[in-house]
Amino acid sequence: MWGPNDKKKDNPGDDENFTFLGKGVDFKGIVNFDGTVRIDGRFEGEIHTNGTLIVGDHAMIKGIISVGTLITSGKINGTICATEKVQILKPAVLIGDVKTPAISVEEGAHLHGMCEMGANKWVEDKSEGLENVHDLATHRGKVRVQELKS
Repeated sequence: MWGPNDKKKDNPGDDENFTFLGKGVDFKGIVNFDGTVRIDGRFEGEIHTNGTLIVGDHAMIKGIISVGTLITSGKINGTICATEKVQILKPAVLIGDVKTPAISVEEGAHLHGMCEMGANKWVEDKSEGLENVHDLATHRGKVRVQELKS
């Protein structure tokens, strides 16, 4: 059977993905979890974790998703907030707003919504060296006035 030196895991969820919601299963509610979870069925509600959420090809999710990492090839309609990254794989459809520091969209996947990736940090920085930047529209107006006078 199993010898004392065999490397058998007592907790299969430590390094492996496990299915939270199988294909053909519907669930409504609020879910909090740790680690990695895969959804292949239908889910409506809220999902909260610092871990990874994997959304399978046949999955459909509607609601609020707050995760560390989101990897999706299914259909999502909702608001996404990821602290690490979002990966949208073919044939995924994501409709909704996304807030994350990193995002990748594979060719063949669809994203419809706003994406915020920390640009507010750049806008909030004090601008240095902008005293030499001129308003182009004002400059063009002055040039046209000078041309008309000539």
